[in-house]
Amino acid sequence: MRKKSFVWVLCFLFLGHNLAARDMQHIKVIDGDSIVLNGTEIRLEGIDAPEYKQICHDKNNQKYRCGIKAREFLVDFIKGKDVVCKKISLDRYKRQVSFCYANGEDINKAMIKSGWAVAYDHYDDKYIKDEEIARKQKRGIWQGRFMRPEIWRALNRRQK
Repeated sequence: MRKKSFVWVLCFLFLGHNLAARDMQHIKVIDGDSIVLNGTEIRLEGIDAPEYKQICHDKNNQKYRCGIKAREFLVDFIKGKDVVCKKISLDRYKRQVSFCYANGEDINKAMIKSGWAVAYDHYDDKYIKDEEIARKQKRGIWQGRFMRPEIWRALNRRQK
């Protein structure tokens, strides 16, 4: 038993603290603005990404699953990185609303800059300028036509 503990301590020391912390994290991406980090459900503050089942139109007016594309971007962006979230509040679904960082990079801002989320400016205007840039450069959902996620949710709630 003593030998095994010593080996783990050596591994921890040689691999370094960040790598060990990252390896112990369990991250699940729900959609473009929601994750589960070590069992805690987190909603990314200040952004609103297309819903998983949402359909958008590209620059050629072809339909595509923009909600899936937003989720895929987030998965790729955080893959292999140490994710840290700063809790701001709890939402009505008891999810932690947070600003999150992957190896120090603002995940929320990356989603907006990539064009796979819009600035959710009801409470904060932190990402408005980043959204304007993504829109002008026709990134992500800005390449064609889409319905703002909050409107899509409201319309699809009524149809159920």
